[in-house]
Amino acid sequence: MFRFEIFAKDGDARTGRLVTPHGIIETPSFVAVGTLGSVTAMSVQDLKEIGTQVVISNTYHLHLQPGEDLIRQMGGLHRFMGWDGPLMTDSGGFQIFSLGAAKEHGVGKIAPIFPGGEDRGGHYDSKKGKPLVNIDETGATFTSYLDGSRRRFTPEGVIGIQMKLGADIILVLDECTSPLHDYAYTKAAMERTHRWSERSLKAFRENRDGLQALFGIVQGGAYRDLREESAAFISDRDFEGYAIGGSLGRSKEDMHQVLEWSIPLLQENRPRHLLGIGTVEDIFEIVKRGIDLFDCVAPTRLARTGTLFKKEEERFRIHIRNEKYKNDPLPVDEGCSCQTCSHYSRAYLRHMFLSGEPLGVRLAAIHNLHFLETLMGRIRKAIKNGRLREMHREWMEK
Repeated sequence: MFRFEIFAKDGDARTGRLVTPHGIIETPSFVAVGTLGSVTAMSVQDLKEIGTQVVISNTYHLHLQPGEDLIRQMGGLHRFMGWDGPLMTDSGGFQIFSLGAAKEHGVGKIAPIFPGGEDRGGHYDSKKGKPLVNIDETGATFTSYLDGSRRRFTPEGVIGIQMKLGADIILVLDECTSPLHDYAYTKAAMERTHRWSERSLKAFRENRDGLQALFGIVQGGAYRDLREESAAFISDRDFEGYAIGGSLGRSKEDMHQVLEWSIPLLQENRPRHLLGIGTVEDIFEIVKRGIDLFDCVAPTRLARTGTLFKKEEERFRIHIRNEKYKNDPLPVDEGCSCQTCSHYSRAYLRHMFLSGEPLGVRLAAIHNLHFLETLMGRIRKAIKNGRLREMHREWMEK
């Protein structure tokens, strides 16, 4: 039921097909983030019209609300959210990190992934606080943000939760590290992640129904020897695919190096997922280095602020709230065929945001996700034609 095929390569970039029980994913592909079983402001009909191939939901958040047992009673996450396409769930490792080291170091889900650098669509919050999680060898104990209750995640327990949710692709529980963690802590966390990975794999093999695939996660921070050790370790285990997570360093250049260290040690015939990266500039760089899947909240998070993607603009973004769009009758992008650009003007979108109308966020999200799906289709075509680097140069020049 799960198969990955590579059709063409252009340097280290590759295009292929990932076959899952709920459909085919043409790679490389953007994975839309639907944390609680919903992509912000979007219906599944919107996603299908846009061409979204795959959605990733969050094990930590779904465990807290509404709970995996209820979702299983409702027929699993696919049926519960009305999405019949490929579906992933992450392990909640990043959320555990956000309750611990993130609070100590002043970084987190909405903070820049690179200290002092640009964010992923949110706002940097440097306030430090008391950790709300305790990590030990057997798992992590944390405090629910909903009711203050104490909860426990173990590698085996998280596999059990994700099996109840029923996603096509699930991830092992890992311990994320901060860019501010030192070498010793990063190494210890990586080694714990490796031990948790083996426990997760054992639990998965003992209980699998043949309809899910398990991805291992490469950790090791921005330390070359740790990334290489982790990639080799995860590649040597019987995972159906790999994710690269944790701290990717203090800069974009560090992230590029992390990928260059890790990817050559992963098995060629398995899909590779990069966790939490997805700006336009990043997409070209990560695909060029051999990434097949990646997820990011930026398209919908930016949509909530009235920020929309456009090729010819600085950082590929326009801010629709700006005064200059007050009387602008043009669509956001005259070359775009999305529902938003086909029916609405910049002036109308600006009016929606200034009036606080929820429709503005929905229309912006539709455009942003359509923009990325269109871009990924063009990237796949460029790889097949051996002209990805030419396309990259063209986009960066504009």
